[in-house]
Amino acid sequence: MAIRICAVDEIRAGKAIRVKLGEQAIAIVKTKSGEIKAIDDKCSHGEISLSEGFVEGNTIECWAHGAKFSLDTGEALTLPAFEPVSVYPVLIEDDTIYLDYDPE
Repeated sequence: MAIRICAVDEIRAGKAIRVKLGEQAIAIVKTKSGEIKAIDDKCSHGEISLSEGFVEGNTIECWAHGAKFSLDTGEALTLPAFEPVSVYPVLIEDDTIYLDYDPE
């Protein structure tokens, strides 16, 4: 199911926003090159919001302990995290971001 998130220009390049879909928090990220990515908004190392972290290239870094995650695969790229986080398909239509998300 495609869920409307926001307009593309509502997110600054190199930043992320946190959206809540039911009980699930997801970070919607706009890379500096303008790509839109969606990743779980919880570091697999701890209960830290990734949307408050640092976006660099195709990675997001947890602000608390420095773990980096791939925005493409969710893979943990640096310690202290070693477990991946989920990524979600993003659709862009008429300059609007939609997330392909099924709460089931």
